[in-house]
Amino acid sequence: MRHWFTIRMLAVGIATSPLTMLSASALAADDFPVDPIEIAVHTSPGGGTDTTARMVALSTQEQLDSNVFVQNKKGGGGSVAMSYVSGKPADGYTLMAITPTHLFTMLRGNAPIGIDDIRGVVRATDDPIIIMVRGDSDFASIDDLIEAGRSGTIKWGGTQIGGVDHIAAMSFANEADIRVSYVPFDSGAEFAAALSRGDIDAAGLNISETQDQIADGEFRPLAVMADERMGALPEVPTLAENGMDVSFSTVRGYVVLKDTPQERVDALEQAMLDGMQSERYQEYLDGIGLDSASVAGSEAWDQQIRRMYEAGKVTMTDLGLLQ
Repeated sequence: MRHWFTIRMLAVGIATSPLTMLSASALAADDFPVDPIEIAVHTSPGGGTDTTARMVALSTQEQLDSNVFVQNKKGGGGSVAMSYVSGKPADGYTLMAITPTHLFTMLRGNAPIGIDDIRGVVRATDDPIIIMVRGDSDFASIDDLIEAGRSGTIKWGGTQIGGVDHIAAMSFANEADIRVSYVPFDSGAEFAAALSRGDIDAAGLNISETQDQIADGEFRPLAVMADERMGALPEVPTLAENGMDVSFSTVRGYVVLKDTPQERVDALEQAMLDGMQSERYQEYLDGIGLDSASVAGSEAWDQQIRRMYEAGKVTMTDLGLLQ
């Protein structure tokens, strides 16, 4: 079973306003957009998801005649943002940034909307999880780590139980047939610091968080949880190369509500894709260690969302996190 996850954005659209009493076809036929477009984000200003959304908003509005802005709706593992979006009409004027967090919240029944209530528009970042150890670790390769996990127990750091870090770690452990003791921390910064101190043996981190530590030799990347090698780390093998069917990524993309007229979804997709091809946005990706392969259109992104959801259901059930 392939495990697809990815940490961070979806865009959710708006339903037809009862005040105008316009049908979906009438909405699709008029000029769009004529009003500002908002992107609902589930985090506070300044974080990775928020920063990416603001870069996407700026790049998109350069392609349109309307303003595009970010609306922060923090809390509840994305449930606050999902509640906000679910109360909007499906008219294309509201997008939602999503990450695997939203999908896990849906799976646990803590969201006002489900996977069948949304549709993907574009993916903005795809930041694979990288298995890392300290630069002076005895583990020089992923095979060394696996061997140690079969003869002993690997102390692995990540964020909360049931989050993408936890599920990625345990999926790798199951696939590699190793023993892992998972240690949860409050944030990525905390478990990265624990790895640096030697309090844990390994962790799954993103290149956007660890470029400096890798360059300085503080962290040693052993393998990427992906099918293809990363352009920024061409010498680091993937788990797929080692025969393991495990793929996890911190993904940020955008969704709209499912009843959004197709013409408006198409218009949003084209404007956002064109904007993300701009020099400004490509420089942003380069600055966080990613490249243009992060960007994807509605068809590929929507399929990825649903693969993540189904893989999450299987893994979370195996871990006893779902009834």
